[in-house]
Formats: sequence, structure tokens, C-alpha cells
Amino acid sequence: MYKHISNLWKKPKINLGGLYKERLILWRKESSTVKLERPTRLDRARSLGYKAKQGITIVRQRVKRGGHKREKIKSGRRSKRSGSRKNLSKNYKQIAEERVQKQYTNMEVLNSYYLAKDKSNYWYEVILVDPYHSSTKKDFAWMVKNPRRVYRGKTSAGRKGRGLLN
Repeated sequence: MYKHISNLWKKPKINLGGLYKERLILWRKESSTVKLERPTRLDRARSLGYKAKQGITIVRQRVKRGGHKREKIKSGRRSKRSGSRKNLSKNYKQIAEERVQKQYTNMEVLNSYYLAKDKSNYWYEVILVDPYHSSTKKDFAWMVKNPRRVYRGKTSAGRKGRGLLN
């Protein structure tokens, strides 16, 4: 079953057809962070550690595309204070994870995966775990020792941004 789902998501515009477009239209109208009952891409979520039990949550996060360079200062300050105009070192996935973590402070980010993009947005689904919940306490005890993994670049997106993954 998971193999068929993953094949559908390899070319979603072709395979999902009108459903894909309808979803994007709906997602644009929603707020940027949405808590979900179940993952949109079950195969990907399961491969990253998602299980349908209490203490594990899925959140869809929208991130604006572009604009990673700091704006040039127009007037009023000397050039020495303008700062760097290089591109941001974080990737969109990492930004999405950090924004979700900011809203759900009692939970920890386990991982995330790509959902969709259009001309102005990226959508990611982030898997959150409550390490203190009775059903997840045993499996995710290591998260209690290492809180706020996402801000320290310990998730897969963060590791990639730090040059530790290909």
C-alpha cells in the first residue's frame, strides 16, 4: 500500500490531478500553521517515525518562498552597519520546523517532509512528539535529554543545513 502511495506522490500534479489543485487552493486560504488529524502523505510520515497514537501530532506549515536576502538599507545609516547581504543559510524545511516548534512549545519536532509548492509558498508537514505523554514516554525518552532539537539543528533539515547530510 505504501509503495502505491509513494508512487502517486512522485508526480502529484499528474497523478492526483484536480485533487492536488483543489488542495492547494484550500491550503492558501487556511492559516499558515494547521494541526491535522492524520498525515496527507502516510507513506512518508510512517517512514519518518509517525505512528497513529496519542502524543504524536501532525502539523501542516506554510512558508513563503523567496526573500531570503536581508533588505538593503535605504538611508540614515553608514554602510559599515548594513550587515551581510548573503542568502540565509537555513532551508525552507528548517524554517517550517522552527515556526511549528514556536507554536507548540510543549512538544518536540521529530521530523518533517515536503508536501507541495506553488509560485509563492512551500508546504511541509511536521511530525511533533510529546515526550512526556504516557504512550510516547518510553519510545522518545531520548528527547527529554535533548530538548529543542530544532533550534540546535538536530533534525534532518537542520543537519542538512549544517552540511552533515548530502
